[in-house]
Amino acid sequence: MTLNELVADHEMAVRLSAFITVFTLVAVWEWLAPKRQLSVSKSLRWFNNLSLVMLNSLVLRLLFPAAAVGVAVHCAREGWGLLNYFELQSVWTTLLAVIVLDLVIYLQHVLVHFVPALWRLHRVHHADLDYDVTTGARFHPLEIVFSMLIKMTAVVAIGPSVVAVIIFEVLLNATAMFNHGNVQLPPAIDRVLRWWVVTPDMHRVHHSVREEEANSNFGFNLPWWDRCFGTYRAQPQAGHTGMVIGINQYRDPKQVIYLPGMLALPLKGESQDDSVGTQQ
Repeated sequence: MTLNELVADHEMAVRLSAFITVFTLVAVWEWLAPKRQLSVSKSLRWFNNLSLVMLNSLVLRLLFPAAAVGVAVHCAREGWGLLNYFELQSVWTTLLAVIVLDLVIYLQHVLVHFVPALWRLHRVHHADLDYDVTTGARFHPLEIVFSMLIKMTAVVAIGPSVVAVIIFEVLLNATAMFNHGNVQLPPAIDRVLRWWVVTPDMHRVHHSVREEEANSNFGFNLPWWDRCFGTYRAQPQAGHTGMVIGINQYRDPKQVIYLPGMLALPLKGESQDDSVGTQQ
């Protein structure tokens, strides 16, 4: 058994442990120092959002048993991808692969906002009426499948090591929960931290009902891409406690809070409501 295969065998345990740890830490932080008052029952939202997470996990395991890590193992074995082709696997190439994969996710995020058919799926994430740790994992199953196909394609093209893919997946999940946290972060710390990682205050702007704010701050993990590509916005116009979260057209809890409504949301609305910047 190769090192890649050995690491891949423990992928599930590593990712599950990281998820539980980070989720618990952010949830406790939200309880001790919330940034905003919630507008909907927390228990109701958590039950439905986490039910969607479990459904997505089941769908991924059924459709892609090996997922991106399994693809990385196969690519290493067959010599596929740039890094494998040139036999460039080291600590530095692992770091480079993680950064490039993060850029791919940034570009994917921009894509799902500006392609109407993809936006219909992605608006399930944005339609949450509140913003907390569970919002970070609230995605329609079809968008999760689309995202996995993008990741697998990127892995085949880049040829990252299994370690790089696991590090990327753990960081992506952890930072998504962190930057969706309904938590207080001292402004001085936030100003420094957001140069290195997407902070809750930075990403919360992206969940505004205002079109120009929702179409900014697309990063999940690294904040550099928004600054490089001109999509960075420092603060929401109404302030973090005054801004409205969600999508103006979708405020009915039956549509956006309960699991059946979330699953059906891509089918709702007229075609003109699904153009770029539907949050206006």
